[in-house]
Amino acid sequence: MQVKRFFAADMRQAMKLVRDELGSDAAIIGNRRIAGGVELTAALDYKLSALAPRVPNAELEDELRKTQSRIVTAQAELTGRGDAVEGGNRQLFAGQPLTASEPLIEQHVDEPAVVTAPASAPVDPRLFDAMRFELTGLRELLEVQLGSLAWSQLQGSKPQQANLWRRLQRLGLSGGLARELLDLTAGIEEPRHAWRMVLAHLARMIDVPEIEPIEEGGVIAMVGPAGMGKTTTLAKLAARYVLKYGANNLALVSMDSFRIGAQEQLKTLGRILNVPVTYVDPGESLAQALEPLLRKRVVLIDTAGLQASDPALRMQLETLAGRGIAAKNYLVLATTSQKQVLTAAYHSYKRCGLAGCILTKLDETACLGEVLSLAISHELPVAYLTDGPRIPDDLQLPRKHQLVSRAVSVQLQEEPSDEAMADMFADLYHSPGKRAG
Repeated sequence: MQVKRFFAADMRQAMKLVRDELGSDAAIIGNRRIAGGVELTAALDYKLSALAPRVPNAELEDELRKTQSRIVTAQAELTGRGDAVEGGNRQLFAGQPLTASEPLIEQHVDEPAVVTAPASAPVDPRLFDAMRFELTGLRELLEVQLGSLAWSQLQGSKPQQANLWRRLQRLGLSGGLARELLDLTAGIEEPRHAWRMVLAHLARMIDVPEIEPIEEGGVIAMVGPAGMGKTTTLAKLAARYVLKYGANNLALVSMDSFRIGAQEQLKTLGRILNVPVTYVDPGESLAQALEPLLRKRVVLIDTAGLQASDPALRMQLETLAGRGIAAKNYLVLATTSQKQVLTAAYHSYKRCGLAGCILTKLDETACLGEVLSLAISHELPVAYLTDGPRIPDDLQLPRKHQLVSRAVSVQLQEEPSDEAMADMFADLYHSPGKRAG
């Protein structure tokens, strides 16, 4: 029997190390939390008969016997008290006199009896933390095992559907969205037809606005973390509007006083386009700054990309969500960002009320599935696409089927491994209401 310890940052990485080192037949015989992660003990060809005999601990067993004795005594006392009270009540209501050994318990109908619970000894919170960690570890182990089992069964019983799962993972789509797409095409047997229908359903799920935002007019704000391309996107929108309608009915507003050179960029853009630029510093009223600009048909606002923990971000989002502003806020998302970054950006900026999203840096991305999954799952209409640095040439209106075709053209070249597919199925088991199989 081969026994080995594995150390990793979390349970899922530790399980991957076990699979890589000992294979899928290894058994987990222990797990515990350590500084910086978890420790797993795994064995290959593990048998119950190979367990070492338990070494008796006299002191521990004596303490256990004492505890059991206390529990039995306490239960007997509680049972005796309950019987005495029940007997007294029975005699009272039957009109029989109480014996001398049964004390009289006065009960008033108007005053219900108050039962005082015995005071319990305080429990060390660290015990609850340790128990919570153990349960979390067991749940993660179970999810990983269920995901691996579900993927193995799918490969054996439905190889064509397993191939579609792999292709959707190459696009970068989330497990929940992939499951929904495959459910819609479950009755199609021919692989090519099934794949075309999957892509058609994916295109229908993408939402785009019926009217272009700058055509509709009003106050339009670019929001999102730093580095997503908010200022460049605003410049492209401003140039697009000026080329089509002129500069008379357009105004620019900057709320970014945190980034060095941000206001200078917008000032230079305003000078080139002959468009007025208004600066709003932290603490100033945005509504008052917009009041002289209400006669403009379109007002574009550039906001600061701040961290989620920054109090200034909360103030900025509350300002944009104010009733007196009536701004349409578009979340700018770089398609080169990781899934965790995109998800965190949505949850940080949804508080201001999002009218949609703008996808940037399509010319640099290696995967579009993650950002499309976010837009579809949170029902964010895709308002614009940017695919280059040129102003305003590299600003496009989204077309659903073209966006799906582009996602297919930039899909990952390598097939996802069995471990990656098992992890994806494990995530489905972790998500309520979304089960693999």
